[in-house]
Amino acid sequence: MQSDGSQPVKSIDIHGNEYNVPVDQLAWRPTAYAIVVHEGAILLTKQYGAFHLPGGGVELGEMPSDAVMREVREETGLAITNPRPVYAASNFFSYAELNTGELIHIQSLPLYYVCDFVGGEFSIEGFDEYEKLAGEMPEWIPLDSLDSIRAGGTTDWRSVVAKALESRS
Repeated sequence: MQSDGSQPVKSIDIHGNEYNVPVDQLAWRPTAYAIVVHEGAILLTKQYGAFHLPGGGVELGEMPSDAVMREVREETGLAITNPRPVYAASNFFSYAELNTGELIHIQSLPLYYVCDFVGGEFSIEGFDEYEKLAGEMPEWIPLDSLDSIRAGGTTDWRSVVAKALESRS
């Protein structure tokens, strides 16, 4: 949905609840997500019973390619390298701030990178305070199972993965 600034935008939370948000109540947040395929499987994280690409917010002053490698390490314990940008989108999402319960509304710019798997052992030690609430151990999910899993997030990352894999062929 586009807005000229005078009309609210529709924002969605992780549970599918919708909010009409005035533009002046939005915060801006670039994010970076990894598409990591190894031996016919894709690396995914899991929260609230749904699968996600590993990734998250780009910190101020951080390059998105560095952010995606950091986020994968924090959320999975695994090391990746050679992030190559394949897709960018924009969406709106909302969440309740943990300490105050205040509803925060974000305009996100998700950047997607195909990355190479280096190694490591699964770990959730790097989870942030939100991930600790509902995050589970990451998994390698067979590529041919993507249509049968519950995908989470505000962008259908499965279509992004399909496009990225097509371009590799």
